[in-house]
Amino acid sequence: MECLRLRVQDVDFSLNQIIVRDGKGNKDRVTMFPSSIKEKLSKHLNNVKMIHEQDVAKGLGRVLLPDALTRKYPNASKEWRWQWIFPQESIWHNKGTGERGRHHIDESIVQKAVKGAVTAAGLVKRATCHTFRHSFATHLLEDGYDIRTVQELLGHKDVKTTMIYTHVLNKGPAAVRSPADNL
Repeated sequence: MECLRLRVQDVDFSLNQIIVRDGKGNKDRVTMFPSSIKEKLSKHLNNVKMIHEQDVAKGLGRVLLPDALTRKYPNASKEWRWQWIFPQESIWHNKGTGERGRHHIDESIVQKAVKGAVTAAGLVKRATCHTFRHSFATHLLEDGYDIRTVQELLGHKDVKTTMIYTHVLNKGPAAVRSPADNL
């Protein structure tokens, strides 16, 4: 859901960062934006912007805004920066207000895609969308990042929660390289 709830303004291409709003523990946090997907995401956003501009021209193009922002900024829901990065194909319609727009894609679409990819890859271990979060933390620790940095990136309130990932640092003899391998 953290990925699906991303809005255009949450991705900063120049600073290589993503703002995750109302994420784990209902907190906002900043995490890194992988430069390896910049070009693909930029193309995706260009396509989404074209759809948004067409929607606005048709009197659509609205998104739901958090909390009281709709009352405070009545036109903000049509602004490009508030749009979802991954919008639904279908349009929603509020019969009370007459407003129409797009919501972000449903999480089941991504869950099914991940399940299909896991099956197609022939993986035996169970893997879900949440597995990526664990993998992210594990790889950061394996790459030598400190536990506090990983804690901040994951949005954990207590470092003890992050400590569960340190199992990767304790691989026993399998993790120890023979000095002869350096010859």
